[in-house]
Amino acid sequence: MTTTDQAPVSDAARIAILDSGRGLLPTAAWLHRLAPDTQQLLLGDPQGGPWGEHDPGYVVDRVFALARMARDWGAEALVLACNTASIVARQALREQFEPRMQVVATVPAVKPAALRFPRFAVWATETTARSDYLADLIDVFASPARVDIVGSHDLADAIEHRDTARIEAAVADPARRTGDVPAVVLGCTHYPLAAETIARQLPEGTVLLDSAEAVARQTLRRIGLPADAAVPEFADDSAFISETLADLAVVDVPWAKVRTL
Repeated sequence: MTTTDQAPVSDAARIAILDSGRGLLPTAAWLHRLAPDTQQLLLGDPQGGPWGEHDPGYVVDRVFALARMARDWGAEALVLACNTASIVARQALREQFEPRMQVVATVPAVKPAALRFPRFAVWATETTARSDYLADLIDVFASPARVDIVGSHDLADAIEHRDTARIEAAVADPARRTGDVPAVVLGCTHYPLAAETIARQLPEGTVLLDSAEAVARQTLRRIGLPADAAVPEFADDSAFISETLADLAVVDVPWAKVRTL
């Protein structure tokens, strides 16, 4: 992503989306697909990420700095397109900025996975994998399903830097540690950008689930906007990986304004 101050000029709803880096792209793409007339401000922290590798206090400080940019831009909603940011900062952000700016967190797709599979794995950054938040989410929504939590140290950073060799190696490690499961929840917003690589290294037929579409739809509900009725709801199991999104991973996002710390 490249920093730019160009954005559509209209009275359309303003939605800010934040992440340390490219992990916000799947959610941004879904929002544009579901509500193309909205304005988007993409907020990143390329010098400070991936956040999943840092102390929670550090992440909170970075997230609040980006949230203030969103507020000053006039965002009606702030989407935390990052599981780590959602875990450590969502409540404090809501106390500070709602109701003026709705704060929408990202939740790993544990509940929909548990509705379909008696056993599945959750891939996540080490911070998310160790969090009480994920453990509580599994306890509340996945019981009695068996859930394997698989932490990854390097995958998000490899995806952020678009390093093909590192991505392959970083996927191979959690793939080796993943048991015989029918589904894997992608518990980091960066991971859908490597969905094809992940699928190749898992047994054929393994279902991948992520939260980007659900987060986009929830954002629109929170600000009272309808989603495009022509877009089927949750039509695919895996992430919205299309030629458009693949391109967004390497070029500027044409419909959005981008700012970074």
